[in-house]
Amino acid sequence: MTPIYLDYNATTPILPQVLDAMLPYLREHFGNPSSGHSYGLRARAAVERAREQTAALLGCDPDEVIFTSGGTEANNLAIHGVIAAIEARKSIVTTVIEHPATERPCAWLERHGHRVTRVAVDTDGRANVDEARNAIDEETAFVTVMHSNNETGVLQPVAELAALAHAKGAIVHTDAAQSVGKVPVNVRALGVDLLSVAGHKLYAPKGVGALYVKRGTPLEPLARGASHERGLRPGTENVASIVGLGAACELAGRDLATTMARLRAQRDSLWHQLTAGIAGLALNGHPTLRLPNTLNVRFPRASGVAVLAGAPEIAASTGSACHAGDEHASDVILAMGVAPAEALGSVRLSLGQQTTDAEVAAAATALIESWRRVTTSAS
Repeated sequence: MTPIYLDYNATTPILPQVLDAMLPYLREHFGNPSSGHSYGLRARAAVERAREQTAALLGCDPDEVIFTSGGTEANNLAIHGVIAAIEARKSIVTTVIEHPATERPCAWLERHGHRVTRVAVDTDGRANVDEARNAIDEETAFVTVMHSNNETGVLQPVAELAALAHAKGAIVHTDAAQSVGKVPVNVRALGVDLLSVAGHKLYAPKGVGALYVKRGTPLEPLARGASHERGLRPGTENVASIVGLGAACELAGRDLATTMARLRAQRDSLWHQLTAGIAGLALNGHPTLRLPNTLNVRFPRASGVAVLAGAPEIAASTGSACHAGDEHASDVILAMGVAPAEALGSVRLSLGQQTTDAEVAAAATALIESWRRVTTSAS
């Protein structure tokens, strides 16, 4: 039996339309985009078309889009690139709930002489704006805060933090890997200088992403080489995957409102079915300010790992880490003030374009039955 896939925040399948757009560039249109002959010119035109499609979804100009190998590289290029370009300031402000692709570059800079302030979140999982206001000062070079949390789906006050940062002359970056294609993400409305995209989170291939770089933003490349991607990301472009990212962005923009409404209805239906069968089930995250596809729940008196293990019909995730039988609660859930024993009951259920109403109902039934077995055997 193929499990019901409820882990779309981890990765998404490539849409058929995306694959169809890619295939010619894996077969006959194999030219190097830097070549001056017809093979290269055709590849270059495809890359630039994808740049236009990506820019249209983000609300920026095409020349402000830099293609990367994914969200992790985009985050690292943004963080290390800005800090390398700005030597006068040594302070970075971020949050306690960032993805490792942001937190670890910040931690590396902290070990090498930069001051890093990590803003706390409230019980709903949103960054504390007042705390950020106190942390951002004239020494702040860079502020980075994710657009939405990958575990809870909670949307962060990016525009408010960007305004605070710009008032002090700081550069602002947001990791929007989880948000792009799920909710409207407009770089002008957010007021950010840099924004990261991961292709495999929006039905494009793994191994491709993008970084929005506002025109005029100081940025040094991570690698040195030829002049690809305005010299900020040297190396021959991954044409087929870039074409796939562009196609996925175009599809996301076209269908965004409809997809959001359907996923929100399915997510809320799953929540209502689960709460009807499990007394004391709790929601991790803000009740409304979160991604429409994401439901992070906390099972009472049971480990989330155990509940999922008892429901092999479902493919989903917990935020917990388990090493040699020693299970640890998610740092994101703990940061929201949830007690460690309770946080261990957390499970992330993330829906996607292929999720059906029947799968939602079947998943609810399987999770309820598994929770009952786990709690009964423990009592």
